[in-house]
Amino acid sequence: MKLFETIKASVRVIVADIGQGFFLITHSGLALLGLAVFCFLLVFSTQTDLRDNVEVQLIDWLQNRHGLDFGFSDDADAVDRATAMDPRDLSKEQAAIALWLSRKYRVAPEPLSALVVEAYNIGKQKKLDPTLLLAVMAIESGFNPFAQSSMGAQGLMQVITKIHTEKYDDFGGDFAAFDPVANLRVGVLVLREAIDRNGGLEPGLRQYVGAGNSGEDGGYVAKVLAEQQRLQDVANGKPVSITATKTPAEDALTDVSGKTNSFSPLNESTPSP
Repeated sequence: MKLFETIKASVRVIVADIGQGFFLITHSGLALLGLAVFCFLLVFSTQTDLRDNVEVQLIDWLQNRHGLDFGFSDDADAVDRATAMDPRDLSKEQAAIALWLSRKYRVAPEPLSALVVEAYNIGKQKKLDPTLLLAVMAIESGFNPFAQSSMGAQGLMQVITKIHTEKYDDFGGDFAAFDPVANLRVGVLVLREAIDRNGGLEPGLRQYVGAGNSGEDGGYVAKVLAEQQRLQDVANGKPVSITATKTPAEDALTDVSGKTNSFSPLNESTPSP
């Protein structure tokens, strides 16, 4: 009987010791977990990039795991698709041009900044002055990416899509004519071909506008070159008014009533062979 009582007391002590040990381990584990959670939240709240990344991954996981659609993906992608840049991210020369064009043509400086950078990049590739490309866009469309003429010339560079449809294949098809960057790149290809085929800038511009055969461009070439000169002056840091006095060549386009010649650029460039 005494032995039984001794065993019972020993078991009670062992169980008490195990319980106390389990409590201590659990308590310490919860304390460590709490400390870890606190540290994570502290870092998470101060690191916006980390927070955004976690949110995106969590949303993706929920969508894949449960088929949920929060409607966020398209909105996030739209920012990446936007043709826009902060003018402060441009070089001094490019920013000056973007801001000047923004004021003159009443277009937001952010999309114009992106177009200026693109004009500089593709101009270098195709050995064309970027100010020429920007001047063509200015005269052709006034930087309206959705412009369309009665002859079917579309977008910033007013390229006739049905004639140059194959040039849009790499951009996804004819609807890319209304994408500013795609239209600019295709327009530059057409202009480069016109210049090379006609042996010079001015005859190339005449063909670009659809006046290659007649030579009567309605003053188009003079307008483009005059705008290019203004842009070069802006790039060189010269003060140029957005209502700058017209050049003699541009003045010749104005009739006695004071109205500008109504010639409208057609941009009927012939396709390459």
